[in-house]
Amino acid sequence: MSRNQPSFSSSFFPCRGARGTEILTFDKRGEGPYAGVSDGRAEAICGRPLGLQFYAKIGDLYIAERRQGNGAGDGADGVPFNFVNSVDVDQATGDMYFTDSSTTYTREHNTEIMINRDATGRLLKYNTRTRHITVLMAGLPYPNGPHQAFRYWLKGPKVGSYELFVDLLGYANNVRCDAKGGYWFALNHRQINATSPEHLVGVWVDAKGGEHGVMTAPKGITLSDIAEKDGKLWLGSVELDYIGLAS
Repeated sequence: MSRNQPSFSSSFFPCRGARGTEILTFDKRGEGPYAGVSDGRAEAICGRPLGLQFYAKIGDLYIAERRQGNGAGDGADGVPFNFVNSVDVDQATGDMYFTDSSTTYTREHNTEIMINRDATGRLLKYNTRTRHITVLMAGLPYPNGPHQAFRYWLKGPKVGSYELFVDLLGYANNVRCDAKGGYWFALNHRQINATSPEHLVGVWVDAKGGEHGVMTAPKGITLSDIAEKDGKLWLGSVELDYIGLAS
């Protein structure tokens, strides 16, 4: 793989007996990575949860599981969870943010979400103190699978509003902060009308949404997660049977 940032080499860690390391995370001691795999396990190093994130203060691991949800409840505003996908944790409060990618289609029919232009996805917040779930955004076209990323304001003068953050070069699966205040978007598929000869698997943008880096790979490789740890990039894929490491 290569990117138009400083060059790096890649290593691969096979996950014997496992496939689909879609999401990666590290515990409060920095140990890991923990990975969810296609048969539903969550294991250290090679663990099909669709989202994993630790609340470092107490060491709890939050898991977004496509069918069972994430332990926050069965639904919100009278609408049951149907396709719980990604999850993130506010490390200051312990509150959890997650997506329900579609109230119409399940994970098994995820391609129909794009084909039929389904826009029933939601962004939600789970308050761990009150155990109340709030729908922050609704009517979303496949959150965790779009080629546009939106920024939702949690505080400040724009609190409660959202805006287009970046128009990506492919369909993103997960987004991760890095040590520089920027974001890595893992691209699971390139745009259908893409003309670039390069096979893009990741895009890095700065805090203002300006694209400054891309990650490329041989055709046939797709990524679902790019997680930075100690200056290295850990690479997860929904389709492959190994975890990648770029440094």
